[in-house]
Amino acid sequence: MLQQPNPKPSALIFDMDGLMIDSERLYFAAEREMAAAHGKELRDEELWPLMGRKPIESLRLLRGILGIETSPEELLEWRNRLMLEKMGRDLGAMPGLFEILQTFHGRLKLAVGTGAQREFLDLALDTLGIRPYFAVLQTADAIERGKPDPEIYILACRRLKLSPWECIVLEDARNGVLAGKAAGCPVIAVPNDYTRDQDFGEADWIEPDLFAAVKRIESMLS
Repeated sequence: MLQQPNPKPSALIFDMDGLMIDSERLYFAAEREMAAAHGKELRDEELWPLMGRKPIESLRLLRGILGIETSPEELLEWRNRLMLEKMGRDLGAMPGLFEILQTFHGRLKLAVGTGAQREFLDLALDTLGIRPYFAVLQTADAIERGKPDPEIYILACRRLKLSPWECIVLEDARNGVLAGKAAGCPVIAVPNDYTRDQDFGEADWIEPDLFAAVKRIESMLS
């Protein structure tokens, strides 16, 4: 008889933007600033497909949405400048982040699986003083395909030396939920103000915030 997977989790893998840090509003502001420079306006729904992807993939999409000739590489450099400036003066943790880290550190392995570049993750970890909590940091720099492709979560699980079914993914956006599920991980969706209207039907659980996610995970460990 085949052994059934242990239903109790051994690790948590956190998305970063919009899940750990309050950065989706900064990305939306930067991308709207870029659009305005081309005389265009963007609705939230037009920016949703950019979320969670590798940065260069997001900028290829933005280039198409805006219908401009500027190269994705130039757009990425532009957005990076805007984002580093915005994050440098206005970077905050999402409600419940410190509580969930403190609750499960030492009980579960903790990892980050973010579509952002390493310099953005480093800035967030060091600004908030939370680097010591994490055993694995998986960024977009080391992957070929961004979310919704599962590559980033498959690599994070391998680096944790755990099976996907042992690793709970926490995500705020549909692309990330799809990536986590495709990797074989259980997924908790924690929508924010910028993603709340997205379709989270594929998530295993949907929680209003990280405080509620703590209770959900505790119930799985009991």
